Amino acid sequence: MQQSKADILSSLQTDILRLQGYKSPGSSTTRMHLGLMDAAFPNGVFPLGSIHEFMPAGKEDTAATNGFVSALLSSVMGPAGIGFWISAARTLFPPALKSFGISPERFIFIDLRKEKEVWWAVEEALKCPSVSVVVGEMPTLDFTSSRRLQLAVEQSCVTGFVIRPYAEKLTTTACVSRWKIASLPGEAIDELPGVGFPQWQAELQRVRNGKPGTWEVRWQNGKLKTVEKVLHQFEPEERKAG
Repeated sequence: MQQSKADILSSLQTDILRLQGYKSPGSSTTRMHLGLMDAAFPNGVFPLGSIHEFMPAGKEDTAATNGFVSALLSSVMGPAGIGFWISAARTLFPPALKSFGISPERFIFIDLRKEKEVWWAVEEALKCPSVSVVVGEMPTLDFTSSRRLQLAVEQSCVTGFVIRPYAEKLTTTACVSRWKIASLPGEAIDELPGVGFPQWQAELQRVRNGKPGTWEVRWQNGKLKTVEKVLHQFEPEERKAG
């Protein structure tokens, strides 16, 4: 039976995604249920077993990024997953993970002296299929280094988050996505005074085979929710033309 043109294109797209480290959504796929953000990712599923890059510009953005990443980790790790958090100058306060339903004891924190040692440790940790996630804080990341990290997770299926605080310049990397997170005023709980639900502006600057965009998101009742789309969500061709 001859395949239709649509079937051939669909098959080719599936093969390309598989070669790039994406898995087709199925019963074993962890869906993040991020609301409007889901449409930005291939097949509508947040890419697990991939490397995601975060580019905070200053201290406030770094704190916001840690919060947003922690919210993602809560879904990626599930109730029993473990992970590594590796850095030369850690910006995370471990007890803060409890705010996102994660016990700090589920992380192995490795504090090293040199960024080169951090990169090596992150690559080795990503090769370990027994962990769910690896978070590495390293300002410098080039294409070759990021490609090695991506190749590591394609074998182990571990999800990697690279936080690049105070990165001196924007570089081309092989990471599946690149994010910029900014803090927003917390949403009050029942109009009571206080900090309220954490909120962020999440800008997905680049995502392979997806649709970049910017959204307002909130951590509420143990889940990361999209409050509203803040800016236009670009089609890949439209962003390229811009």
